[in-house]
Amino acid sequence: MALWLNLGEILRVNAVKFPQKIAFCDSTRRFTFPQTNARVNRLANALAGMGITKGDKVSCFMENSIEICELYLACAKLGAVINPINFRLVGPEVEYIVNNADAGVMVVDEEFVPMLNSIRDKLTKVKQFMVVGQASAGFLEYEAQLAAADECEPQASVAPADPWILLYTSGTTGRPKGVVRSHESYIAFYLINGSDFCFSYRDMVLTCMPLCHVNTTFFSFAMTYFGGGNYIQPARSFKPEKILEIIEREKVTFVSLIPTHYNLIFSLAPEKLNAFDLSSLNKLLCSSAPARKEHKEAILKLVPGVKLYEGYGSTEAGIVTTLMPEDQMRKPGSIGKESSGTDLIRILDENGRDVAPGEVGELYSRGPMLFDHYYKLPEVTAEAFQGEYFSAGDMARRDADGYYYLVDRKKNMIITGGENVYPSEVENVIAAHPAVFDVAVVGLPHDKWGEEVSAIIILKEGQTLAEKELTDYCRAQLAPYKCPKKTFFIAADEMPRTGTGKILHRVLRERYAE
Repeated sequence: MALWLNLGEILRVNAVKFPQKIAFCDSTRRFTFPQTNARVNRLANALAGMGITKGDKVSCFMENSIEICELYLACAKLGAVINPINFRLVGPEVEYIVNNADAGVMVVDEEFVPMLNSIRDKLTKVKQFMVVGQASAGFLEYEAQLAAADECEPQASVAPADPWILLYTSGTTGRPKGVVRSHESYIAFYLINGSDFCFSYRDMVLTCMPLCHVNTTFFSFAMTYFGGGNYIQPARSFKPEKILEIIEREKVTFVSLIPTHYNLIFSLAPEKLNAFDLSSLNKLLCSSAPARKEHKEAILKLVPGVKLYEGYGSTEAGIVTTLMPEDQMRKPGSIGKESSGTDLIRILDENGRDVAPGEVGELYSRGPMLFDHYYKLPEVTAEAFQGEYFSAGDMARRDADGYYYLVDRKKNMIITGGENVYPSEVENVIAAHPAVFDVAVVGLPHDKWGEEVSAIIILKEGQTLAEKELTDYCRAQLAPYKCPKKTFFIAADEMPRTGTGKILHRVLRERYAE
């Protein structure tokens, strides 16, 4: 029986294949594949010395760094399960996840030591704590542990089906849920991404999306799998000029970004935007939220010839659809076709009835139809889960060519005076206004209409926008019942978001309903 090598094993192979190539680097350090493999071996053996064996959980609360990448790889070599926690969470949230994950070891960056100490006595299952950076009382120091450990390959039998990563969902509703993903599921996605994106050892990725997120584990580590390089940038340090400077200096070939990032980049003055040589970029990914057509046009103008991709998926199901470069302008607004075969998606209409593939074309010919996608889970969740399908709660339509178009989250739909309003439709109109940087549309309680359409807007720097001006602008493009009845203008840091930049509509509804 053939067995796939996991990422830890591939690292050992790539250390021989690419002895001079940089595997990981940041603003001050550069490690080749052999150097990285040696450090990862030392870390794996240090964890083993702390009692970590196959199947044990290792939680970490860390910003993007070379060290968190080493921790992923060390766990892969040991057969341990890494549990990366979103570094934007606060003490009680971290406490819940660490305890729910049954973690035996916890690794934190030095800046998070005070937070960890505030909950430490409640983490009853954690036997050892380790800190990256300055030494702290009660914590093993990361580099000291590596220096004291053996450099030999750790002895562990790790099968492809064994679990590797335990990710917790962003918790937009209720408690976050743990999602276990295996080595073979990641290897499959690395190979799919390698084929779709033409990744190779010649590539250099700029990792600026959080390494605690599934998107980054799919794309950044795909480079490690193929022998490419990884430039690690802290996720909280997305300064557009700095990002463009890194792309130019490091000859970056690929970056995965979200629409908020593109917003920030294109808010730069033209003379700054065009001051960098971005010719090394040959592919870009936009994910986590729908990309606007004007952004796509601006990207293709800024980096002529770049291959632009748009991805859609979830922590539970992985990458579900990909819009390929040749379809970006041919199918604007689409998220593409299924990436992994038509049996991955179960389609239900708004009445909960199964829609057979043969019926889709006929339904679409009578007009756009809304679907709720149910993904067949390739993995299992950490909590009990009934049934083999998971509902993402996203509503979409599918055209006659089989391309999907997101309409909105089912729970975000607004019902006002008996009419359905999809916030994304209103958001797309408002976002096109030249004064608007970003926008979220929610339904707020109304005695007469049930809900009223309300817009929460971030303006571009130096711009103003009167509420009446916005109303007139919307009414020229939308039916009156879809136009905002209330408008709130807020600062950028007041917009509630997940770790990947998605706006939390639930939080906005709660905040402004008061």
